[in-house]
Amino acid sequence: MKAPEHMIPVPAIKEGTVIDHLPSRETLKVMKLLNPQEFEHPIAVALNLDSKKLGKKGVIKINNRNLTKEEVEKIAILAPNATVSLIKNYKVVEKNRVRVPKKIGGILCSNPNCITNKEPVETVFELVQESPLRIRCQFCERIMSRKDIAL
Repeated sequence: MKAPEHMIPVPAIKEGTVIDHLPSRETLKVMKLLNPQEFEHPIAVALNLDSKKLGKKGVIKINNRNLTKEEVEKIAILAPNATVSLIKNYKVVEKNRVRVPKKIGGILCSNPNCITNKEPVETVFELVQESPLRIRCQFCERIMSRKDIAL
């Protein structure tokens, strides 16, 4: 069956994960975050798809791979309205909206004097406010917004 001319076909996947409702401008950042060169199976990335909620959105379909809890938490930082769906035999068996966790690691602290930027210490940030996003470094207490965050 051919897709209507006004629709762009995005191939279905038999098994894997679909990340949907990504702001288009964040889609490639999310893709990079997932370290795609480590994947063995196909990945489909679509940008600037029409969306009633976002205007334009991105979608990432990853064959034969499920995301880790840490990956989903980092996606929530970049795209707080994204959904992550688990696909089995071409059907959605689980769909969840991402949520910024109360505590998260693996983010670089923007304070150059923070101990995490000088010593081999894993960063830990606490959620201060979900919207607009504000997190606090547990070590230096610097509060960062979404634009300050480097993953």
